[in-house]
Amino acid sequence: MVGVVDGPASVPVSAGGPVLSLALTSMMEATQAQSGALYLLAADPPVLEMAVMAGLPRAFAAPWERVPLHARVPVADALRERRLVWIGGEEEMARRYPRVAVVLPYPFAMAALPVATATAAYGAVFLTWPSRSSELSEDERRRLAAACDGLAVRLERAARSNLPVHPEPDLLAAPAVGGLPGTLGALEAVRMVARLPYGLCSLDLDGRVGFANAAAAGLLGVPVSRLTGDRLWSAVPWLADPAYEDRYRAALLGQHPTSFVAARPSGDRLSFRLYPSRTGLSVRVGRARPPSRDEDGEAAARTVPPAVDTPSRLVSLSQVVSLTGALAEAVGVRDVVQLVADEIAPTVGAQALAVLGSGAGRMRVLGHRGYAEPRAVERFDGMPLTEPTPGTEVLRTGMPVFLESFEELRRRYPLREETPDGFAAWAFLPLIASGRPVGTCVLAYDAPHSFTTDERAVLTSLAGLVAQALDRALLYDAKHRLAHGLQAALLPHTLPSLPGLEAAARYLPATRGMDIGGDFYDLVPTGGGAAAVIGDVQGHNVTAAGLMGQVRTAVRAYTAAGQAPEEVVRRTNRLLIDLGTELFASCLYLRLTPGSGRAVLARAGHPPPLLRRPDGEVRVLRSAGGPLLGIDPSAGYPATEIDLAPGSLLVLYTDGLVETPGVDPDDALAALGRRLATAGDLPLDELADRLVGHAADGEERADDIAVLLLRARERNGRVSSSGPG
Repeated sequence: MVGVVDGPASVPVSAGGPVLSLALTSMMEATQAQSGALYLLAADPPVLEMAVMAGLPRAFAAPWERVPLHARVPVADALRERRLVWIGGEEEMARRYPRVAVVLPYPFAMAALPVATATAAYGAVFLTWPSRSSELSEDERRRLAAACDGLAVRLERAARSNLPVHPEPDLLAAPAVGGLPGTLGALEAVRMVARLPYGLCSLDLDGRVGFANAAAAGLLGVPVSRLTGDRLWSAVPWLADPAYEDRYRAALLGQHPTSFVAARPSGDRLSFRLYPSRTGLSVRVGRARPPSRDEDGEAAARTVPPAVDTPSRLVSLSQVVSLTGALAEAVGVRDVVQLVADEIAPTVGAQALAVLGSGAGRMRVLGHRGYAEPRAVERFDGMPLTEPTPGTEVLRTGMPVFLESFEELRRRYPLREETPDGFAAWAFLPLIASGRPVGTCVLAYDAPHSFTTDERAVLTSLAGLVAQALDRALLYDAKHRLAHGLQAALLPHTLPSLPGLEAAARYLPATRGMDIGGDFYDLVPTGGGAAAVIGDVQGHNVTAAGLMGQVRTAVRAYTAAGQAPEEVVRRTNRLLIDLGTELFASCLYLRLTPGSGRAVLARAGHPPPLLRRPDGEVRVLRSAGGPLLGIDPSAGYPATEIDLAPGSLLVLYTDGLVETPGVDPDDALAALGRRLATAGDLPLDELADRLVGHAADGEERADDIAVLLLRARERNGRVSSSGPG
């Protein structure tokens, strides 16, 4: 199913024949691409599903059969941003898409393009080349864009007719035996190859043997009849090793000859040389040169992995590598649950999952996906671990439980009288980290499911990877809650209402790290006026938040003692130095007397405030100041007097508001001044939201943002104030 991005549900479409395959192959031919794939968009949830692939085994793209639209993957980026994404080689891939590079660390270039109309998105395409000396030409870009646009239009027309999508086979080119023209020439070529003293065989793009001579069969110890038509590593089990699979993948993706040495069960070593083409590989097999006397035996052992008697691990290897990279990026429990839903559940055929934990002798539901009725899972939250259920049993014992049918569930747990969640089979996997249980992963299947011995082993192993990530995530979330509680306690919940002064404030934490930081602000009543302070303690962690609280408390204490602005900042600087902290802080302190039309300012390495006069003119108050707090015990902080006539507006802010990667801070400050000049007459709450709106809407903030707005009014004028909102 494909869907319109802007709509609530999928819209079925049909291209009327193999339109997807034809569109993909035409794009490959137009740009001489080696391989490619076309994805269709499912709208709920928004996921790109691979519809057809050409030029390479589909197993190579196994981790990306289904790509969430929010994922950091080229095809998802291309569709979200409606643009061509170009990756010129393995170094650029490693820098921009490290998860892809970990699974496919080979020299190839890639282009990803959206399949979309002006109002709807239908999917995406990627193409690859073994190597390119330059980016796509303008002509190639135009032709690819036109092909994608044309396909989107056809899909849109079909969507309006409500026709289903017809699955199309992947386009894997069949291997061919080269030789003399005509049948006699081909037969003679086969006879000639059969007479060669070394082994030769041909593989198609999926690894199946199309031809093998007698020498190859003799060296491999497998008859030609068993080799032909089977994947090489399936017909020869001792070749089913990730190290050899890596050479096969490298040859196909890089289109360069590769080689490796492998040991037969008897101990003899064979050399394999892979010669790739766009239709498959030719493999030359021979006896390996005996190791020289000065060769390290340990190194040789590493080169020749032991024989194994298992099917190919090509798909599972790439998926495990991808999962490992993804889980390493997971931060909180929500991230772990989402990654299991995106990476593991589809691979093993599960339709739903839940992650369980425990606390105070009770089961806790940490997250779930795929349940039509969330209450089916959430009702178990808080259940005592003594209850006889599979979830509590796994949490107590650390042993997995596999239930292949509802009948088995009722037989083993007779207290359960109805299907608990609408599913028919379940795998309850213990999540063990550092020898202790940290939770349980539940995979649910909508039909009875037989768990083979191999599948149980794979699921248990995958659970070990999830457990490590969940253990880190639980610790992170606990610290996160503690830090946010600390910060919430240290920042003012509301601002005081003061005669002749309106005030509003906003605070946005950084989205990197623990989403907390050392930015702070305060408004303190004084006799006949007020003191305003804003500052920024270095760092985005609990230490920064704690030090921020100490600085804010010190400023309040020195203000209550009646100290002048320059003295408040000087004494706060000495306090930081006496505390022996290695962190620094910037600070801006302002003493206001609204009725007098004046204010006194002292700065310690902090960005200058903006002043909007009653006539709408905006000025940057670049007053003299001193260094950051916590550096120089003898530093002075001179005070500057400023005019603050009724109707004047002061904007105090931290550097996160005007510092954006790739943007000059002076340009950003000028843009802030223009927004203030235009919108400065708005109510302060609305103005505060407007000033931080561009940062609040962004997906990522490298620094905290604090803003404090102060507007002078006549003493008998309307007075209002608000906190961070």
